[in-house]
Amino acid sequence: MVLLETIQSMFKHLHWANQRILETLQNGEENKQAINLFSHILHAENVWFTRITGTDSSNLPIWKELSLEKCVKRIKQNHHNFNGLLTNLSHSYLDQLITYKNSKNTEFQHSIREILTHVALHGQYHRGQINQLLRQADVEPINVDYITFKR
Repeated sequence: MVLLETIQSMFKHLHWANQRILETLQNGEENKQAINLFSHILHAENVWFTRITGTDSSNLPIWKELSLEKCVKRIKQNHHNFNGLLTNLSHSYLDQLITYKNSKNTEFQHSIREILTHVALHGQYHRGQINQLLRQADVEPINVDYITFKR
């Protein structure tokens, strides 16, 4: 059960970190590169959710820039989707294999546990890139560290 609780905590952190990045982007000067990366995070979360649920993700965008207003909606939808999934998740479900095709139509197979771990880490990777872009634009980066979230 510890693994399931860890994954649930990682997704609570993911939502918290997305909210903090969004607020920073909303309150500063427009940074197209940062918004593009943030849009990518949110699109990727949606694509992975559809793959887990067996929905076709082949026509979903992965790099299309969203307005900050649409980012707000996508954050809410992603949070709703993953919260519902994780609330009803059983430990045995984590080992279920998902077969999917990437954007290049190459087929892969991974467990739900691996996919959920990837989603959480993927977002954190790109939030780090966003913080680097903010620093380059003389904007104070936002602390989205997991340990800060857990305080």
